Amino acid sequence: MKPLAGIRVLEVAMYGFVPSAGAVLADWGAEVIKVEHAVTGDPQRGLRQIGPLRVEGDPNPNVEHANRGKRSIGLDMGRPEGKAVLDDLVRRSDVFLTSFLPQARTKFGIDVDDVRAVNPNIIYARGSALGPRGVEADKGGYDMTAFWARGGIAATLTPPGVEGMISPPGPAFGDTISGTNLAGGVAAALLARERTGTPSIVDVSLLSSGVWAMGHGIALSAHLGKAMVAPVPGAHGAPTNPLSGIYATGDGRYLAFVMLQPAKYWADVCRHIDRPELADDPRFADAAQIAANTDKAVAILGEVLATRTLAEWTERFATLSGPWGPVQDSLQVSVDAQVRANEYLVEAGELELAANPVQFDVAAPELGPGPEFAAHTDEILAELGLDWDRIIALKTAGAVT
Repeated sequence: MKPLAGIRVLEVAMYGFVPSAGAVLADWGAEVIKVEHAVTGDPQRGLRQIGPLRVEGDPNPNVEHANRGKRSIGLDMGRPEGKAVLDDLVRRSDVFLTSFLPQARTKFGIDVDDVRAVNPNIIYARGSALGPRGVEADKGGYDMTAFWARGGIAATLTPPGVEGMISPPGPAFGDTISGTNLAGGVAAALLARERTGTPSIVDVSLLSSGVWAMGHGIALSAHLGKAMVAPVPGAHGAPTNPLSGIYATGDGRYLAFVMLQPAKYWADVCRHIDRPELADDPRFADAAQIAANTDKAVAILGEVLATRTLAEWTERFATLSGPWGPVQDSLQVSVDAQVRANEYLVEAGELELAANPVQFDVAAPELGPGPEFAAHTDEILAELGLDWDRIIALKTAGAVT
């Protein structure tokens, strides 16, 4: 049985952040009902172009990634009849999940007090741009603004002298990380409610997730009074450790060494690159000498590693004791044997989607496809006990799709 089997989640949210939390909860076994605007649906459904990549037709990964495994109802919360349906859904739910801003929550009667008046035992989970407190609590934002730029990630990655900033590596990067954080908070709140009987209000913001992702660096900066600065592009990376950095291979690919105790691994690396004599070189005799002669070691390693392809080094380094990894793009990740062995990509209808990073009992989650817009409206209304005459009346009034 999935860990959240029997838990009902009502999602009133749009775009990537909070819906990705709903996707993780669905992966974990929760029943997630996605409430969409009765006419336009989730605006994310219109997203077809990401940089040079364009999706024609359905299924659309831009929608499916954050909405797999859910059911969809088209609902106009601004109409009394639609709000009555929403209240019926609230009564039967364990979690209310929303991305709406404070003004919109007040307008539609879905703020904490409104929802708790209908179901006092419900967990209320909010995803915001900048957090629930402070003078900017009512402002919206996206992962580019609140997570990437304001959270310190962009500036820390952008090398000095580069105009502007390094952009996020892909769509919904901060959204997906933040959504997983929110799903974890909901799971903890469910456990707390089971133990204490008290439902929580759960908050995660894009800004809080950015600060957390940069937490180690921000703590260092706050302690030392200095900002972290990105290395010059193409530089090795570690000025006192030749075994922590990026090296080019003979086929124009790259690999990354991260061996934080270089003296421990130096001899083994020398054997694997067919340069065993370097293990006895006095310039690299111990940690202090390796640190003092890092530039020389980097030059030697760079020259040797450029003589073979990444595939050849991958085979050779299968027995290397120190940590290393290939530098891969998003397409290369999709065919990585280790990714496949662990089922980090899982079939969801006609697509393969990234599984959420948590596995239970050494098994990948079973993913269902994302719902078509309002595909389950009739089904959900029937589960609420509405007969066909009432369902037709709601449709005629424009309260449901």
